[in-house]
Amino acid sequence: CVLNVLLLRFHLFVQGDFMIEIREALIVEGKYDKIKLSGILDAVIIETDGFGIFKDKEKQKLIRFLAENKGIIIMTDSDSAGFKIRSFIQNITKSENIKNVFMPDIYGKEKRKTEASKEGKLGVEGINKEIILNALKKAGVFCDESQRNNAVEITHTDFFEDNVSGGENSSLIRKALAKELDLPERISSSSLLKLINSYMTYDEYKNAVQKAKDRINNMSEM
Repeated sequence: CVLNVLLLRFHLFVQGDFMIEIREALIVEGKYDKIKLSGILDAVIIETDGFGIFKDKEKQKLIRFLAENKGIIIMTDSDSAGFKIRSFIQNITKSENIKNVFMPDIYGKEKRKTEASKEGKLGVEGINKEIILNALKKAGVFCDESQRNNAVEITHTDFFEDNVSGGENSSLIRKALAKELDLPERISSSSLLKLINSYMTYDEYKNAVQKAKDRINNMSEM
């Protein structure tokens, strides 16, 4: 059974006894992100050198080639710089063979640094491997395609009816939902919808929305 094999791999991965092989190429920001993931995943890993990718035509060409022929997984940091790099890569590739992996907003400082980043959030290099595993899983990297195809799709209409988008307080609810799902608050409505459909059932989605709204209500009562 494919599901049992994946569960075994997840267990071994968390225990540190197994390197997970990934067909797609991983796109990360820097060398320390690459070093971190190289100890966890058996995959081609390409660094953007931060904003260096904006002017590096050869690396842009390589990423486009990988997207078209192998597929890519974008795993940048959850700060504003990470989202700018993610958006740039999506724009230059314009490929359907892209999976977006989002790190949650975790505040702190990497061990090698003397002070935290400008926004105070940990980059990929500072995230523990269990959280990385969960992020990959949420992005559908390990998902059996047949399981996804048989699921009830959450739509933009659901988002609108649940006030996750298109409403007066949608931004607040969407951020609370992202926090509930351990996703960055900067995630867009369209990216959030795609990600939710990659790993959640309809009932799980509705339950998460209710928890997000309860979270907001509890904060307003304090």
